[in-house]
Order: sequence, then C-alpha cells, then structure tokens
Amino acid sequence: MIVLDILGYIMISIGAFFYFLGGLGMFRMPDVYNRLQAGTKATTLGSFSLILGVGLANPAWLMKAIIIVTFIAITNPVGSSVIARAAMKKGIKPVGRKEIAEVNQKPSEGGEDE
Repeated sequence: MIVLDILGYIMISIGAFFYFLGGLGMFRMPDVYNRLQAGTKATTLGSFSLILGVGLANPAWLMKAIIIVTFIAITNPVGSSVIARAAMKKGIKPVGRKEIAEVNQKPSEGGEDE
C-alpha cells in the first residue's frame, strides 16, 4: 500500500503543477482562444492527474475517481467548444502575429501615456 500512496502523491503533485501551468497560461495568453486552450488543456490533464492520484492514495475512492475523470473527459471539450463558439458569434477575432508583435514593442517606444 505504501507504493500506491507514493504514486498517488506523485500524481497529485503532477496535477497541481498542471493547474499552475493552466493558470499561468490564462494570465499570459493574448486572446480568448489561446486562453481557452491553455485553460482546458492544462486543467484537464491536471484534473486527471489529481483525481487519479486521490484514487490511488485512497483505493476505496478509485472507482469514483475513474467516473469523475470520465465525466470531465466528456464535458470539458464540449464546454470549451461552446465558449469558443460564443466568442466567434460575438465577433471576437483571434490575435495574429502582427498584433502580438505590436503589443510587445509598445513599451519600448518611449513610454508615452495614451
């Protein structure tokens, strides 16, 4: 059982790391579509790892954890697709390379207040 505990805690740590990366991606990405990808991809993997880690650390909950992971695997892509479709219908355009380059160069243009 000690091996399952160690493996469970490792999985929980991996899940927490991917949650951190998802949050960082939400903060750093330039538009809703990139943020959506960062949020759903990283947090899906983080959720899988975290929930399966809890299931391994406490084997009585393993079947429940597998059901939760299955539910997340089905609903997360649907939710992100709905959010992306709503953004498209609202008229939000994806940020291109040219816009990203302009944003990155703005602070070095003399620091003028607009």
